Amino acid sequence: MAQPIKSAGGEKKPSISYWAKEKMNCPCCGKPFDQEVMHKGGGRMIAGSLTDELHRNFEPSKKFGRVYPMIYDVGACPRCFCALYWRDFTEIKDKKGFERILDSQDARVQKVNTIFPYFDLKHERTLYDGAAMYYLALLTYEEIDIAYAPTFKRAMTSLRLAWLCKDLERVCPGHNFESVAQIFYRKALFFYQQTLINETGRIESIEVVSNFGPDTDKSYGYDGVIYLCGLLEYKYGQHEDETKRLQKLDEYKRAIARIFGLGKSSKNKPGPLLEVAKNLYDKLAAELSSNNIFSSDDD
Repeated sequence: MAQPIKSAGGEKKPSISYWAKEKMNCPCCGKPFDQEVMHKGGGRMIAGSLTDELHRNFEPSKKFGRVYPMIYDVGACPRCFCALYWRDFTEIKDKKGFERILDSQDARVQKVNTIFPYFDLKHERTLYDGAAMYYLALLTYEEIDIAYAPTFKRAMTSLRLAWLCKDLERVCPGHNFESVAQIFYRKALFFYQQTLINETGRIESIEVVSNFGPDTDKSYGYDGVIYLCGLLEYKYGQHEDETKRLQKLDEYKRAIARIFGLGKSSKNKPGPLLEVAKNLYDKLAAELSSNNIFSSDDD
């Protein structure tokens, strides 16, 4: 039933992915297209360390080399260039949004080509094509109704794009992918913070979100969103207005302390999110202290 991907010569090769028997029907143009799915197991994914951005590194294997599981999480129609997380192709029922997506396909492709020229949606995806698909998805979600939490999805997509661009910089240095990664980090910062604003202001609910990621191996939930807002502000936030920066860092330090029970009354709780949150809390506290700013949770 699974269609193994073959080499150009027609011979089978150790495959990372396969073409699913069932095609995906594009909700924008109505045309079916192939679904590429990553194989599970077989030594393809050798989990490595978890970064402070909750990004799981995977070690390369002798048989398959380095794999990038997240590039298989999105699909992109090769006709109208509508790109979404796979389940959204069937779960989103937004006729007006899909009409806007169809109308904006040329502009979307033009924008993606400025960073990923000559991307290809019709063969088994590479790291490069996978990054292009994520950028298509980021632009596609601009047109989706707020009932489907597009702000959060743009946040997670931007963060993943930053990771993919850093991977591209490692494998093909000298093409400015590191600079592009910084742009997507700042976009992720904006969209994650806007997600909190929209949720607390009851503008855009995230109840429909089934997986908060940010990576593919584990969902860190709403607490993970708050943590990432603080981390991204600390690492990639603006420095032009230092007073505003310190104010934001203090706000996130308080939020992290409340959620994770940190500070002088900190309790030892298991879990990787608590560990990275504690490290971030300590960094925020150190920077604020060096600027003679002390929060009430320091008492």
